[in-house]
Amino acid sequence: MNVTIVDYGAGNLRSVANAFYLAGADPVLASNPDEVAGSERIVLPGVGAAGPAMLALRQSGMAEALNIARMRGTPIMGICLGMQMMAERLEEYGSHTGLGWIPGHAGPIEDNTNLPCRVPHTGWSEISTTPAADGLIGRGARDRFVYFCHSNCLITDEEVVAATVECGGPIVAAICHETLFAVQFHPEKSQLGGERVLQGFLDWKP
Repeated sequence: MNVTIVDYGAGNLRSVANAFYLAGADPVLASNPDEVAGSERIVLPGVGAAGPAMLALRQSGMAEALNIARMRGTPIMGICLGMQMMAERLEEYGSHTGLGWIPGHAGPIEDNTNLPCRVPHTGWSEISTTPAADGLIGRGARDRFVYFCHSNCLITDEEVVAATVECGGPIVAAICHETLFAVQFHPEKSQLGGERVLQGFLDWKP
């Protein structure tokens, strides 16, 4: 299966592409919006600050291309900041308009949860899934341990949450909504658990 990884100048693209290759996909890095708009499946990665990332998406034409793909019913997977950018607002060093695909906002963990979580939340953690994750996240014990590295979290409606992780209390680890699937953790760094997540996305028929 062809998987298009959005190249907008912000993300660990090679690691993500290699992980999808090992999961059985044919990954393609795309910096042309037309390639993204017509893709079979799309991955939106992201690392770094929210504001510059959203600016890069819009200036490159990728935001518009992603909206076109979403309206066509294309399955889209977000990774880390890629998940947060799907929200309505991004509250980090100011307030920024997100893609607006899911309700809610993303911002610093300590400002949005009042939880005693060590920030950044980094390392291996066990996730707990909800029924929304059915078929997307493996059910085995080894599938539940994945690698996180983030200081911000997503605040959204309970019905779109596919998984949570304990960070002094539960915070969002994955969402599933319509043709969107996204994770706060890094499947490309999560060994078996991450590979199962990528395979789940490749097999997913929303």
